[in-house]
Amino acid sequence: MTEAEIIPIICDLLGPYNLEGKLLAAETDIPAELNIDSVGVLDFIMEVEDHFDIEIPMNVVSETRTVIDLARYVAAQKNKA
Repeated sequence: MTEAEIIPIICDLLGPYNLEGKLLAAETDIPAELNIDSVGVLDFIMEVEDHFDIEIPMNVVSETRTVIDLARYVAAQKNKA
């Protein structure tokens, strides 16, 4: 999978956390722009892990800010095989 294919999926998964209806894009800073607390971020990350059947370590979660950051990590994990 490519980053371009993953970005819209991540944006869809972010839908329930986008309470203000902001336009989501690759550059969207997930915790800052969507005001998601740490519990919400962990819930969202678990949804991403389930959807893509990957594991995202906590150090990656703490370093990941934007949709594109997350898409790059997911693409790298999916393309490892």
